[in-house]
Amino acid sequence: METIVDLRDVVAVLGQFPALAGASLTVLRGEIVLLQGPNGAGKTSLLRVCAGLLPVVRGHAVVLGHDLTVDRSGVRAKVGLLGHTNGLYPELSVRDNVQFWGTTVGASSGEIDAALDRLGLSLRLADVQVGRLSAGQKRRTALACLVARRAVLWLLDEPHAGLDAEGRDELDAVLRQAAASGATVLVASHELERAGALAHRTVQVIAGQVHEVEQ
Repeated sequence: METIVDLRDVVAVLGQFPALAGASLTVLRGEIVLLQGPNGAGKTSLLRVCAGLLPVVRGHAVVLGHDLTVDRSGVRAKVGLLGHTNGLYPELSVRDNVQFWGTTVGASSGEIDAALDRLGLSLRLADVQVGRLSAGQKRRTALACLVARRAVLWLLDEPHAGLDAEGRDELDAVLRQAAASGATVLVASHELERAGALAHRTVQVIAGQVHEVEQ
C-alpha cells in the first residue's frame, strides 16, 4: 500500500512556540485517520504541515512524494485543506466559488455540477451569493470545492462544524466515497463518536507529538 504521509520526528515552530515537537505519523492511501486531542495540542499545525503551509524545522517529512523540508509548494495542488474558515469568496455565487477552485485542476463543467449536486447545492443555492448563506451552507460549499478540486489528500479541521444532521451524514458519505476512490483523509475533530465511527484508526495529538490509539 502506498504511503501518502510519512512524518518522522517532525519539529515545526509558530513564532517561538514549537507547534510540533517530534511528531511522527504514517498514513496510507485510502485511509481515514482521526486526529484527536485538546485545543492547542498541535492538530491544526499537523494538518498545515501536511498541506505545505507550515515549514518543517527539523525531521523527515514526505507527503505525496514531496520532501517538505525542501519543497512545500509542490504538494499544494494535490491537497484539499478545510480549516475553521471556509476559504470562500463571499461576493461570488456558490457555483462560481466551486468553479474557481475546480478549474485550478482542470475540472470540467460536468465535474463542477456533480460536486454541487453531491453536497445538495445544485438547485436553489447554486446561484446565491456566498455572503448570503448560512454557516452550514457555506460549509457545504467549501466541501464541494474540495470535491471539484479532486484532492488526493483531504485535510479537515472540525469539518462537521456548522452542519445540520443531514449535512453531517452527507459529509460522512462523501468522505467514505473519497477514501474508497483512493483519496486519503485526515480529520481533526472533537466529535469523537461520529468521527471515530468514520475513521479507520485514531491517533492522539498531545503537546505536539502523535500517539497511536488502540482500537
